[in-house]
Amino acid sequence: MSGEGQTAAEYIKHHLQNLTYGKFPQGHEHAGHWGFAHNAQEAREMGFMAIHVDTMFWSIFLGVLFLYLFRKVAINATTGVPGGMQNFVEMIVEFVDGTVKGAFSGRNPLVAPMALTIFIWVFLINFMDLIPVDWLPQVAALIGHHVFGADPHHVYFRVVPSTDPNATFGMALSVFALTIFYSFKIKGPIGFASELTMHPFSSSNKILQLIFIPINFLLEFVALLAKPLSLSLRLYGNMFAGEMIFILIALMYGGGLALGIFGGVLQMGWAIFHVLIITLQAYIFMVLTIVYMDLAYQTGEEH
Repeated sequence: MSGEGQTAAEYIKHHLQNLTYGKFPQGHEHAGHWGFAHNAQEAREMGFMAIHVDTMFWSIFLGVLFLYLFRKVAINATTGVPGGMQNFVEMIVEFVDGTVKGAFSGRNPLVAPMALTIFIWVFLINFMDLIPVDWLPQVAALIGHHVFGADPHHVYFRVVPSTDPNATFGMALSVFALTIFYSFKIKGPIGFASELTMHPFSSSNKILQLIFIPINFLLEFVALLAKPLSLSLRLYGNMFAGEMIFILIALMYGGGLALGIFGGVLQMGWAIFHVLIITLQAYIFMVLTIVYMDLAYQTGEEH
């Protein structure tokens, strides 16, 4: 366990705290200056403009890793007997392309590459949950202590970006912005407004239709906002729960030999099952993105 002498509650809180960089508020000894939060209270007081450095680092690193690997395979692709990596990449590309063709009825060259990026990127982000919970935080604590002179107990380092709602909401809002953009582009402002006000209730009676308009708008607007909320919270909730289980299992290693062995068995079993979860969550995020883009392309008659 990272942090010798910690209680179970302190250990859990430590692992659930992000490495936060922001501006210290008024009343703090470093008020007006930027720096790393030393505890959860300081992180909260830094407010909206604070940055979760660990989330940003791993998100960008894994995104660059994905681009590098797939670009390398594309450059070295051969029409002869393909290697194992090329076979793997081609299999994923064909799988994603088939999913897009089955769920997206419009014509947009952006959708398939976006779906591929989402699927691989979210999978890699989720995959970090399979790394033992203490390994990378301990490395970060050692670097923070020996390089920067920081107290190891104040060095926080979460390695699964999808357990941070800022990351999942950021991805979901990006998808939401694209669906709104293409809804306006394909349907036009009037068509999009009609979609929000003329469904699900309609009537040939003009007076009755005027009564239905605010009701329809309320229902459709709530449904519209529910898309990014459900997209982000589904991924965040599942991955956060998975991380919590790994942390609770890790606590067993401090409870003696017998409990440690039992914890090892549990960790192995949960890790095997978690492979399915991280893959399924990446697939669901991709499919829902495709579906939302398809809805943006549907006209009033199809909607």
